[in-house]
Amino acid sequence: MTRMPIRLAAALLLTTGVARGETVEVRMLNRGEQGSMVFEPDYVELAPGDTLRFRVGSRSHNAASIDTMAPTGATPFKGRIDEEIAVTFEHAGFYGIKCSPHLGMGMVMLVKVGEAAAPDGLVDPALPARARKRFEDIMGRAGLDAAPQ
Repeated sequence: MTRMPIRLAAALLLTTGVARGETVEVRMLNRGEQGSMVFEPDYVELAPGDTLRFRVGSRSHNAASIDTMAPTGATPFKGRIDEEIAVTFEHAGFYGIKCSPHLGMGMVMLVKVGEAAAPDGLVDPALPARARKRFEDIMGRAGLDAAPQ
């Protein structure tokens, strides 16, 4: 009988069991491809169980969920300023993400999880004008209906 090398056995153990989701990195920037005060990328499509890792690209930013732009049952999150955080998205649907100190400057992003369709009135009308405009731009580039309800 042949003995299996320990490293091979360990590798096999790590590949069997619960599947882990993908991780996508998002940078928080003062300036990026879509202008100033941006998440890059500002639109991400994930599968349930995938993770976003928010990286500090420029100082003085954070990542936080927008409570009025999340699917039912989603867990809200809020990172501290200059904190790199990882958030796993379990519920299918659309999530609005903001930088708390720069929301008024339109620093937002949109996350689609699973095969969800964009709900009517996805963009919260109570958001500052620049944030609403940025969401409309993101939805337009992503081919989603951005019509206000």
